[in-house]
Amino acid sequence: MITDKLIEAIIAKQNPTCVGLDTSFDYLPDDMKKGVEDFKGAAEAILEFNQKIIDSVYDVVPSVKVQIAYYEQYGKAGLKAFKRTCEYAKSKGLVVITDAKRNDIGATASRYAAAFLGQTEVNGNRKEAFPSDFLTVNGYLGSDGIAPFTDECKAHGKGIFVLVKTSNPSSGELQNLRLEDGRTVYECMGDMVEKWGEDTVGKYGYSAVGAVVGATYPEEAKVLRARLPHTFFLIPGYGAQGANAEMLKNCFDQNGLGGVVNNSRGILCAYKKRGGKYYEAAREACLDMKKDLLSVLGEICAK
Repeated sequence: MITDKLIEAIIAKQNPTCVGLDTSFDYLPDDMKKGVEDFKGAAEAILEFNQKIIDSVYDVVPSVKVQIAYYEQYGKAGLKAFKRTCEYAKSKGLVVITDAKRNDIGATASRYAAAFLGQTEVNGNRKEAFPSDFLTVNGYLGSDGIAPFTDECKAHGKGIFVLVKTSNPSSGELQNLRLEDGRTVYECMGDMVEKWGEDTVGKYGYSAVGAVVGATYPEEAKVLRARLPHTFFLIPGYGAQGANAEMLKNCFDQNGLGGVVNNSRGILCAYKKRGGKYYEAAREACLDMKKDLLSVLGEICAK
């Protein structure tokens, strides 16, 4: 089960860090941008940048998150770079999270699910479109929009992360509203996520249906960790969005398990503050982040 694989990598590397490959062309060093004039050139430069980042960090982090929007903007060349980035990360043994926040009504959701978690059939031939281990999804269309994703997870050993309490400043406009039964909207969504994952719980006690829970809201994270004992968290908000290790400790259990923390700009752009080669600075940023997280979580171990 893919959540078990992610947890085992976190324990082995003692590092619950996810490197966010939300790679903007603007993040690249000037020498990599020089002379680029079209989508194809930009996408190729981004792919080269990503591959060197991966080469420098794969032995110290367990996972990467590839945000598809940064690639879609370059059309077919960008999508090619997205796919090749995912393939390259998997070749290095990293768990790959595609951040695409997909969802729709059932029939369309099933096509999204096939694209990122399953296989697509053409005249009896089945093939994987985009190589992902996890996919971020929007659960606010309800259960019939989630079922196609969980079906593919079960069939192919994949996982999803459902938006529950997001890290953006205005998330509370909807997610913190109270329902008639006294729960907030985010608590209701969290309860649904726990239910959706109940028959995919692995040997470490966490299911293949995870939750996106922002580190920027530590009190809400504390509530959700208590309510969702079998739900693994993808935790955005660390670094550039303002959260620190102390703020996100509520996302984890007593053994330091229960989540993986995403950091994008803080790693990709580390060279702009540290100097030197961008990929060496990225590695140092990952090691510093590991040290910071472990200073709060302590040793990470199995239950």
